[in-house]
Amino acid sequence: MNKTTEHPILVTGATGYIAGWVIRQLLEQGLTVHATVRDLNKTKSFQHLQDIAEKNSGKLRLFQADLLNKNAFDEAMQGCEIVIHMASPFLVTNFKDPIKELIDPAIKGTENVLNSVNRTSTVKRVVVTSSIASTYGDAIDALKVPNNTLDESYWNTSSSAKHQPYYYSKVAAERKAWEMQIAQSRWDLVCVNPALVVGPSLTPMTKSGSVEVLQQFGSGVTRFGVPKIWSALVDVRDVADAHLKAALLPNAKGRYIISSKSLTLLEMGKVLTRHFGKKYPFPRMNTPKFLVKIVAPFIGHSRKYVELNVGYPLHFNAQKSIKELGINYRDVETSLVEHFQQLIDDGIVKKRG
Repeated sequence: MNKTTEHPILVTGATGYIAGWVIRQLLEQGLTVHATVRDLNKTKSFQHLQDIAEKNSGKLRLFQADLLNKNAFDEAMQGCEIVIHMASPFLVTNFKDPIKELIDPAIKGTENVLNSVNRTSTVKRVVVTSSIASTYGDAIDALKVPNNTLDESYWNTSSSAKHQPYYYSKVAAERKAWEMQIAQSRWDLVCVNPALVVGPSLTPMTKSGSVEVLQQFGSGVTRFGVPKIWSALVDVRDVADAHLKAALLPNAKGRYIISSKSLTLLEMGKVLTRHFGKKYPFPRMNTPKFLVKIVAPFIGHSRKYVELNVGYPLHFNAQKSIKELGINYRDVETSLVEHFQQLIDDGIVKKRG
């Protein structure tokens, strides 16, 4: 896909795991990127982006912007034709106040970015990074659909501030984006809804849900078993590719599930065992549901979560992204191996043997 805009493209949340790859691909195409970070003094967090810019023909300009500051994105957005809004809090567990830490920043951040879009007459398209979490709340929801397979027509109606607050933050932010898009007619909106993202990161400072899972695999937390939970997975480079296509293809529209395939935690462990052998304490069995229920509160999950998510197959239909965006999905089993190897190389997982 060749360069299709002379105007700068704004990417919010530039230090994120997926955002790094999006910015890299844009710079490789010779485009000008305006990228927002939370703090310009934390140069370590975005040094990798500056290094990428130096090697490519595209230009990178960094701006400081806080999601909760109403006018923070105005300056960075000046002259942009496309806005890729990727900044969002990522905390699936380990938060004290879900409304303050997750839900408000996700909704208000989206609102603040889109209000800036409404004030910036050059913007024609907005791409919002949403999540498959916008399409369902718990795995049990998939029992209501054919073949336990969700597509873009489904919305998460079962999450709330009290139950699955991270999932709720995603669906609430995406609904806010659609509500604001419908209220005007100058810019169009495309939402990218990725599965759990795996694959190499451009910086060792990455925080993501997949890093947490792989760390637990490497540390032995899951040695004696894992709950029977399905995770839809996708390679980070495919997610970045989807963002570029969503931004630059004139016919891109609506929502796009970006997912390669679903694996259980045990299947993920087996993929890693096949490659790394028995050096690491990868899970070798499923833990019975009643046992998972007993320990759930001690590992940051409610018993309700276990009841509604353990044992229910969960799959996603990504045909729309293949047909309309031309995504050619990588094999996520290879991505898992690459990702785990990188965590070893970066010292996040202790090297063994």
